[in-house]
Amino acid sequence: MSDETQDFNPLSLDNQLCFPLYAASRELTRHYKPFLDPLGLTYPQYVTMMALWEHDEVKVGELGERVHLDSATLTPLLKRLEAHGYVSRRRSTSDERAVIVSLTDEGRKLRERALSVPSCIVGCISMDVEEALQLKALLEKLLAGLN
Repeated sequence: MSDETQDFNPLSLDNQLCFPLYAASRELTRHYKPFLDPLGLTYPQYVTMMALWEHDEVKVGELGERVHLDSATLTPLLKRLEAHGYVSRRRSTSDERAVIVSLTDEGRKLRERALSVPSCIVGCISMDVEEALQLKALLEKLLAGLN
């Protein structure tokens, strides 16, 4: 057995894949705050709005799958977005168990105000575009493997 193998500690923080992912996620999310505060959005609300800007009028369950949030987390988040006037919720006419989330006119207008956020975040990251795209692809592969 080599010295390297003998010294490997499976519980060392430095040997974990999950920790740099967790720390990077927290730090990146923290960098969004100054850009999202003027919009009146938290990061999870911003992600939800981005999903709705892509596909309006979706079932809550489908939206939850898209943004990786369960209904216990998503429902209060949607209530707050509704209170801000950005979304509306209504029961489906074809399935009364399903709730449909739709953008309001204010929610659609908010998209224009949010257009600069991604470029502001890119300015906070010390990676070139190719590195960022490689990282994104690897994270998507990891996420797919975990699901």
